[in-house]
This record gives sequence, structure tokens and C-alpha cells, in this order.
Amino acid sequence: MKHYVLIYQLAGDYLTRRGEFRDAHLALAWSAHDAGDLVLGGALADPANQALLLFRGDDPSAAERFAHNDPYVRNGLVTSWEVRLWNTVVGQWASSPIRPATGK
Repeated sequence: MKHYVLIYQLAGDYLTRRGEFRDAHLALAWSAHDAGDLVLGGALADPANQALLLFRGDDPSAAERFAHNDPYVRNGLVTSWEVRLWNTVVGQWASSPIRPATGK
């Protein structure tokens, strides 16, 4: 399994407008998590101008499908988005763990 990061650029009025769409957005996110696609997600703070959602899968399709169906995207709270392959190499859930040559 590979990791893909869905990167959202958020509208300037995101914090004031999100309430109307938040339940639908969270329902979609938890559904993706329960399906095993979405690992973590949330908005960055100070300023709240981006959000990151970490997906896992064999290809970026789950992340792309999520963005296309997300009420935040459909209603203009997200001004643009992109999906990037993230080559994770350190940590318990790394997709391609690499240890130093010393084995420590």
C-alpha cells in the first residue's frame, strides 16, 4: 500500500462557512476511514488556509474520488486541491520502511 496526501487550499471565508457543510464533510471522511482509505485528515491552523488528508491505497483514486464528492469542494470552501504520492519511510505505518545500514 502506498500513501497519498490530498492537499486542500481553503477559501478565505472557510471558517465562517464550514458549519453548513461540516456534518456532510465529516460523514464522507469517516466513511472513507471506515473503508480503510483515509488514515488521517484535518485543517492546518494559524492560518486555517490548508487541509491535509492522508489516504492509503494502490493508486490515488480513493483520494481523488473523495475530493470530487466532498461538500467542501463542491461548495467552494476548497479553492483548489491536488493529490501527491508520499513516500513514507519511517514509522510504524510507513509504506516503504527503510532502516539505517547499522540496523539500529
